[in-house]
Amino acid sequence: MVFKRRDPRTYSQMARDFVYPKGGFRRAIHYVLHRMRRLPDQPHRIARGIFAGTFVNFPPVYGVQMLSAAALAWVLRGNIIAALLATFLSNPLTTPFIAMGSLKLGHWMLGIEAPMTFMSVYAAFTDAGGQLWHNFRAAFTDDVAQWDKLIDFFWFIFWPYTIGAIIPGLVASFIAYYLSLPLIHAYQKLRSARLREKSEKRKALKARLASVAKGIVPTRENGDDDPPGAA
Repeated sequence: MVFKRRDPRTYSQMARDFVYPKGGFRRAIHYVLHRMRRLPDQPHRIARGIFAGTFVNFPPVYGVQMLSAAALAWVLRGNIIAALLATFLSNPLTTPFIAMGSLKLGHWMLGIEAPMTFMSVYAAFTDAGGQLWHNFRAAFTDDVAQWDKLIDFFWFIFWPYTIGAIIPGLVASFIAYYLSLPLIHAYQKLRSARLREKSEKRKALKARLASVAKGIVPTRENGDDDPPGAA
């Protein structure tokens, strides 16, 4: 295949690149910003896509994050590619802070008093995942399905997480929208001016070459004609 990797990545390399990009986070951020600036769409549509992609970084939509960003961008009539690129704000370094902040805010809004540490949240995710897998196997065996840990996970983790993610998600999304809109507009205006300038230079060069080919020798600035055969 034309676009197939010469040296296919192993699963361990994929996992490592997911946690820490091969070129570093700085290079990954520059790549995302570069791609976003060059999107061929109207500035307000790109900014709406950034709004959608930024917002879905906050709610617990793991596994369907990009699908959620694309759907929200479509509803807002924003640029879907910009929405997908904006989801890179959520990464293994930022997700724990986003999750803990949203959880604590959700617990405060719902009046839930429960121990809230990183290890307790991690244990809740682990227990819920283990019980979910157990119930999946129970559908094909004689084991009895259990729901206690999944119910606790929903009421003490997932639901407060979802409620607490709305306000910071909206705040971050509006900030991203109003910051990106003038920047994208200015960049596209500057890029359009540069492309127009290059196009005019190419047209002038083509006209000069065409006149030379037809035997029309251009004159000097002082009004004297160049001698025949002069460079």
